[in-house]
Amino acid sequence: MKIKKGFVLREVCGEKVIVGEGLETINFGKLISVNDTAATLWQKATELGDFTIEQLADALVEVYEVSREQALNDVEKLTAKWKEAGLID
Repeated sequence: MKIKKGFVLREVCGEKVIVGEGLETINFGKLISVNDTAATLWQKATELGDFTIEQLADALVEVYEVSREQALNDVEKLTAKWKEAGLID
């Protein structure tokens, strides 16, 4: 998977949000608010470029006290939401 070009994590009024910047996201007219965990995973996905659910789950296990099984489940749900919103391929 990969984050689509033009989507970035920003802090707006104390909230972490994913926004579209540039011509690639001209039809994306919304902000997606994310919690600290999702923001951490977004940053890891950005760092990796091409990423897998397993890689993000490993990052989640490293940062938070969560089992690998729970991390995989959470990352699968989150990436499905990102895909549905058109943020990743």
